[in-house]
Amino acid sequence: MNPEQGPPREGAEVLCIGSELLLGNILNSNARWLAEALASLGIPHFRQMVVGDNSQRVQEVLREASHRCRLLITTGGLGPTTDDLTTQAIAHCFGQPLELREDVLATITARYKVRGQRVPASNRKQALLPKGATVIPNSTGTAPGMLWEPRPGFVILTFPGVPAELHAMWRQTAVPWLQQQSYGRGVIVSRILRFWGVSESRLAEAAATELAQSNPTVAPYAGTGEVKLRITACGETTQGAEALIAPTQTRLMDLGGSSYYGWDDDSLASVVLRLLMERRQTVATAESCTGGGVAAALTAVPGSSAVVLGGIVAYGNAIKHKLLDVSTTDLEHHGAVSEPVAKAMAAAARHRLGADWGVAVTGIAGPGGGSTSKPVGLVVFAVASAQGIVAVTRRFNPNRGRHWIRTVSVGTSLDLLRRQLLKLGLENPWAQV
Repeated sequence: MNPEQGPPREGAEVLCIGSELLLGNILNSNARWLAEALASLGIPHFRQMVVGDNSQRVQEVLREASHRCRLLITTGGLGPTTDDLTTQAIAHCFGQPLELREDVLATITARYKVRGQRVPASNRKQALLPKGATVIPNSTGTAPGMLWEPRPGFVILTFPGVPAELHAMWRQTAVPWLQQQSYGRGVIVSRILRFWGVSESRLAEAAATELAQSNPTVAPYAGTGEVKLRITACGETTQGAEALIAPTQTRLMDLGGSSYYGWDDDSLASVVLRLLMERRQTVATAESCTGGGVAAALTAVPGSSAVVLGGIVAYGNAIKHKLLDVSTTDLEHHGAVSEPVAKAMAAAARHRLGADWGVAVTGIAGPGGGSTSKPVGLVVFAVASAQGIVAVTRRFNPNRGRHWIRTVSVGTSLDLLRRQLLKLGLENPWAQV
């Protein structure tokens, strides 16, 4: 075995370059996007790395990766400024000089000419590539990428950090090349099932048999109020992988019972809106502690204007009385955080806005405002329809904090409406608070 090459290389790795990623100024969405893109091509993906704008550290990571993987994909550091040093670091690492690519410079010059501008001197560096590298054209920006094999069996693909540019260049150049080179091992397909109100541990315990499978594999992920089960299968074709997923998906949906609400891109809001659209019905909201969060979740979904009539944020008791007809007697005797008040809010939202359904939430999100009888984390939900009004009370863990309580309250409001629309009943036997 050649000591320069080391152990046999396998799979792909992703290297994201940029100090802004390490500082947390920018969310590293490129790593996630590339992971999904590699999976869709059936390319094994074993490692992701992030390094700042430092040539020495970039080269250290490059040398390490060159002995581990067949394919290294980098993002970031291809711009014209002094901290954009990806291309130079790669060339220096593997001992190749940079050469000016006149075709690349001509493309950059043409871009600026269209804008009526001259090419800044700093942009010329984007036309410098290692000798022997193939250009990955950038149809939407000035920074080209490159495809280069600096060592036998080790290929580097570089892309800008701008997501739109990366996506376009990947689809236009990388995908055809990777498929032509037969990098993939079949097709990897994933599906995410979504559950509300069940703990990760309880769901994992119920799905122990499925979690022990090898193809497809099942993995649980906990979120704020929800749990996701990711099913991943590898097949020779997309259809073959989906066929492997189907029976496992059915079993997990059955195990989740009423806590299962959707899969992949579904959200509680989108599921509720779909149910309302199917019934040609409308909804209105009345909110206190969530401050309009329920209405915001619903209206964030495209097409929501067809069913969402509006909402009222009634934070103070006087507003609850004036705009939502909550009686002063209920407010004095039961308090703002109570089922009588929540029911009155839901009914008023429905009648005042002329909707088929009214959804209300009132609670104590903290950190202050709680008492012995009504502690922080106490939230009451109500749903009103032509068939009547229902309400439920939840006691959320106050140690989770205000943001968590408000976020889960939004989801619980939508889940209660979902249950009423599907006639699933109010109580979730899995409920964790």
